[in-house]
Amino acid sequence: MKFYRKGISRKIGMPPGTLIHTGETKSGDISIQAMIYDEDSCEEKQIVNIEELEKLVALNKNVWININGIHDASIIEKIGQMFDLHPLLLEDLMSTGQRPKAEQYQNCLFMVLNMLWMDKREKVVESEQVSLVYRDNYLLSFQEKEGDLFDPIRNRIRQAKGKIRKEKCDYLCYALLDIIVDNYFLILESSGEQIENIEQEMISDPDTNTLKQLHELKRNMIFLRKTIWPIRELVRSLERVDSTLIRPETLIYFRDVYDHTIQIIDIVESSRDILSGMLDIYLSSVSNRMNEIMKVLTIIATIFIPLTFIAGVYGMNFEFMPELEFRWAYPIILLLMVAIGMTMIFYFKKRKWF
Repeated sequence: MKFYRKGISRKIGMPPGTLIHTGETKSGDISIQAMIYDEDSCEEKQIVNIEELEKLVALNKNVWININGIHDASIIEKIGQMFDLHPLLLEDLMSTGQRPKAEQYQNCLFMVLNMLWMDKREKVVESEQVSLVYRDNYLLSFQEKEGDLFDPIRNRIRQAKGKIRKEKCDYLCYALLDIIVDNYFLILESSGEQIENIEQEMISDPDTNTLKQLHELKRNMIFLRKTIWPIRELVRSLERVDSTLIRPETLIYFRDVYDHTIQIIDIVESSRDILSGMLDIYLSSVSNRMNEIMKVLTIIATIFIPLTFIAGVYGMNFEFMPELEFRWAYPIILLLMVAIGMTMIFYFKKRKWF
C-alpha cells in the first residue's frame, strides 16, 4: 500500500498528453490477450503483433483486449493511435496512483480503478491500478502487471454462464467493475478477523506488537476509504452519463455496484471507529498497568519509611543510648518494626488501596 507515488515529479512542466510512466520501474515486454465472443462462440488469442488488434475489432463480435503492462510508452501510443484514444486518456492510464474516476470522451468511456488484495503474510493491502476503455463492441483493460481478479469473468465467458455472452460490452464493463468492488469485501473480512484477534490480545496482554498491528489496520482502512469513496462517485456518474454506450437495461446493474460501495463505506467507517476506540483502550490499558505497578511500589516504599526511620535512629551509634545496653532491645525493636509493617498492610487493605 503506497500513499505516495514516485515519478510524478518527472511530469512537471511537460505538455498535456505526454506519455510518462509514473509507477514502479518495470522491465520486460507488454503482454496482450484478447477474448472474442458472442452468444454462440468464444475464442481466446495471445496477441504478438499489435496490428492484429484492428482485425479483431472489425469483427461483428464483442472483443475484450487485456493489456498487461503500461510501462512502454511507444506501445501505449500505438494502441492509442489504433483506437483513436485521446492523449489525455493515455496520459492518465500511464500515471499510476490516479484517483478512481470515470470520464466520457467523444468516442469512448474511460474508467480508472484500484484493484486491491490482501497480502496474507504481511497483513497489508496491496494495490494495482486498472484502466478500462469502453467503446461500441470492444473493451480495453490496462493493468500494471500480469495477474488479476478477472479469472471468474473469463470462466463465465468460456463456459457461457450467466448473461455475459448474450450482452454487449457495457455488461462486461459492469462485470469487471463489480468483481473489483466485491473483492473489497474479502479485504474487509480479513481485516475484521485481525480486529477480533487484536481485541483478544488487548484483553489478555497488550504489547508493542499490538500497537503496530493497530497502526497497520488503521492505514489499511484509510487507504480503503480513500479508494472506495471515489468509486461511489464513479458509479453515480455512470448513471448520469449522457451516452448511448451504456444501455438503460445495464444501468440497473451499475446501481447494484453503487449499493455495494455504500455497504463497504459503512463497514470501513465502522471499522475505523472501532480501531480508534481500540487505540484509546490500549493506551488506557498501558496507563492502568503502569499505575498498578506504581501503586505497588509506592505501598512497599510507604511501609518501609517508618522501618527505615527506626533503623536510622538506632544506627547512629551514640555512646549514651540507653536501649543499646538493654538485653532485650534488639528483639523488641524487630517485633516493633514487624508490628508497624503489619498494621500498615492491614490499614491499606481495609482502605482497599490494594
